[in-house]
Amino acid sequence: MVSMLMNFIFPPPESLVVSGMSVISFVSLANSGLSEIRGKHLNYSKFWNANSTAQRQIKLSSKTGMLLLYTPAFLAGFASFWIFPHEGVRSTILQASVTFHFFKRVFEVLFIHKYSGEMLLDSAIPITLSYFLSTATMIYAQHLTQGLPEPPINLLYPGIALFVVGIIGNLYHHYLLSKLRGEGEKEYKIPKGGLFELVICPHYLFEIMVFYGVSFISQTLYAFSFTVGTTLYLLGRSYVTRKWYLSKFEDFPKHVKAVIPFVF
Repeated sequence: MVSMLMNFIFPPPESLVVSGMSVISFVSLANSGLSEIRGKHLNYSKFWNANSTAQRQIKLSSKTGMLLLYTPAFLAGFASFWIFPHEGVRSTILQASVTFHFFKRVFEVLFIHKYSGEMLLDSAIPITLSYFLSTATMIYAQHLTQGLPEPPINLLYPGIALFVVGIIGNLYHHYLLSKLRGEGEKEYKIPKGGLFELVICPHYLFEIMVFYGVSFISQTLYAFSFTVGTTLYLLGRSYVTRKWYLSKFEDFPKHVKAVIPFVF
């Protein structure tokens, strides 16, 4: 198994920080996914006030909270072009991909998303740190591959293709979500159009694709650890999102799955 894995990734770096972060990222994200299923939600979007202690905690507007989530990661990616300049095609594409992903998220927060709830600061802080630290660690892990032999199986170009499809699909479905509500409307509706006809969280599906694209571009152990952990978290989040829609809408179509068409 290990020898097969080594066909797809660079040799793990001799860095306790990166190795430790690989484990921490995977475990913390996977645990967050399980917590969602168990009913302990990160308090944003439709679950912003899900926990009984929410009324006693510091609240942010959804727009402010979302900007807090994505801006530090975007700045980390942007700064990496000066910290680690000209380190080869793969490294530059990784830096560009991660930076563009979080730039897109900031752009969506400012110009596309519509908001109906709030976000608890206690939920915003760990998500912000996760995105920021994962971006910084992923780029640093790529820096440590300088001088190492390339993996036998090159996933760079499939990774670029997967990233582009994921970015476009995620943006499109966020746009569809934004069009559900008219001016001044705040109530939730059943999303329609695109892959919403098959799954309730296609934006999560395409976000998963984005991170697998980044992992294929990077081909480091840390990138794959973070991506698998993110996948498990988004699977848990999409599961409880579908459960929420089923509880709120009697006409919710039962054939619509959570995140993977026809499967889950």
